[in-house]
Amino acid sequence: MSRYAHPAGSRHAEILPEDNPPLPPEDLNDLDPRVWPTTARRSEGEVTIGGVGVRELAAAHGTPLFVMDEEDFRSRARDYRTAFSDADVYYAGKALLNKAVARWVVEEGLKLDVCSGGELAVALAAGVPAERIGMHGNNKSVNELRRAAEAGVGRIIIDSFDEITRLESVAAALGVRPKVLIRVTTGVEAHTHEFVATAHDDQKFGFALSTGAAAAAVRGVLDAPHLELVGLHSHIGSQIFDTSGFEVAARRVARFLTGIHEDLGVTLAELDLGGGLGIAYTSGDDPLEPKAIAASLTSIVRRECQDAGLPMPRIAVEPGRALAGPAGITVYEVGTVKDVEGIRTYVSVDGGMSDNIRTALYGSEYTSQLVSRESTAAPMLSRLVGKHCESGDIIVHDLYLPADLRPGDLVAVAATGAYCYSMASNYNHLPRPAMVAVRDGSARVIVRRESEEDLLRLDVG
Repeated sequence: MSRYAHPAGSRHAEILPEDNPPLPPEDLNDLDPRVWPTTARRSEGEVTIGGVGVRELAAAHGTPLFVMDEEDFRSRARDYRTAFSDADVYYAGKALLNKAVARWVVEEGLKLDVCSGGELAVALAAGVPAERIGMHGNNKSVNELRRAAEAGVGRIIIDSFDEITRLESVAAALGVRPKVLIRVTTGVEAHTHEFVATAHDDQKFGFALSTGAAAAAVRGVLDAPHLELVGLHSHIGSQIFDTSGFEVAARRVARFLTGIHEDLGVTLAELDLGGGLGIAYTSGDDPLEPKAIAASLTSIVRRECQDAGLPMPRIAVEPGRALAGPAGITVYEVGTVKDVEGIRTYVSVDGGMSDNIRTALYGSEYTSQLVSRESTAAPMLSRLVGKHCESGDIIVHDLYLPADLRPGDLVAVAATGAYCYSMASNYNHLPRPAMVAVRDGSARVIVRRESEEDLLRLDVG
C-alpha cells in the first residue's frame, strides 16, 4: 500500500487514535494562564481581555476578530529588555506587524527586524527610526536593498553571494556604507517542524559553516569597499523549547568569530543569535523564560571569547512569536454543530484557514474554549473547523467543548497573536478580519476589517 494513500473510511485520517483519546480538562471554563493572555478573565461567565468582554467586542467589530492584549505584549517586551539588558533585542516583525505594534516595540525600547520591502514600509510609516531596524531576507531585490540603504537601515543581514554583489552596487551608487551581518548556518537542527527549522545545511537561508561558504562570504564582504562588516547572524528555527540547540549554535558561531580573527586579523563586534523561543499553545507546552536563555547564551559566548582572547561581542536576539503569540486570541462565532456519531462533533465557525493556516501548514495545536458564557454541560469531543471549501480547513483537531454548544455562541482560540494575521489570505474571497487592541477597559481598532470593496479593488477584468 502506498505510504501516501490509504482506503477511506469513518476514521481514515486517524488524527485521534481509537485506543488513546485525549482526556477532557477538569474544568471546561478554566483559562490556563500559561496559554491565555495575561489579562484574560471570566466575568459572570463571559471572557474579558484587557477588561473588555468578548461579546462587546464581537458586537462592535464583528467576527472573526483578532484581539491583542496590549499590556501582555508590552510586558513581554519589557521582560526581554530586562533579561538582555546588555544586548540588542529586535522584535521579529514577520510574526505580526502593523503600525500600532511597531510603535509598541519602539516605546518599550526594542529594535525591529523586517524581512521585506513591505515590512520596511510599515516600520518607516510607523515612525520607527531607521537605525533601529534590521533587514532580513534570502532574496532581497535591488529595490528593497536600495530603499533600505537610502533610509539608513541600521543592519542588513547578508544571505547570499549574489546579495553581496547586489548591495555593494547599490551602496556604491548611493555613496553610502551600510553596516551588514553575515547569516551563517551552523548545522544545528532545531527539534521543530521541518518548515521552521532554519540552521541545517540543506535549506535556503544563509552560508554554511561546514562547507566553507561562510568563510568565503566574510572575505567577499571585507573585499567590498562600500560594505561594513560588523558581525554574524545565526538562527536555528522556531517554536523551540530546548536550550541545547541554541547553546551548540552559539558555541559554533563564537568559534567561527575566533577563526575570523586568527585567519584574517578581523575582530567582529556583533553576534546576532536570532529568535525562535517557543510559547505555550496548549497546557502541555513548557516555554523557556527569557532570563534563562539570556544567561545561558551570554555565558557560552563569553567563555568561548575569553578562551580565544577576544573581546565579548555585543549579542542580539530576535523574539517575535514570544512577544506577539500569547498576547493574541481569535474570536469566532459558531455557525453549525454537526455530530458524527461515534467519532466526534464538528463545530464550524465563521473563519478558518484564511485567518489561521498554521494547523494545515504545520500541524499546529491550539487551545480553544467557549467564551461568551460559562457552561456546566458535559465535555463533548470536538473538532473546530472553518467555513472554507477544504476538508483540511481545521483550526483545532481535537478538543473538548461543552455539549450544549449552539450556533451563535462565541468561541476563542488562544495564542494566535503570531503568524495568524501575518499569514492570512483571502481564500474563498473571505475578507481578512479586523484586529483590535484592548487595554485598561477600552478597545481600539488597529487594523480594520477588509470589505468586499477591498476584495474587488485590484480586479481590473
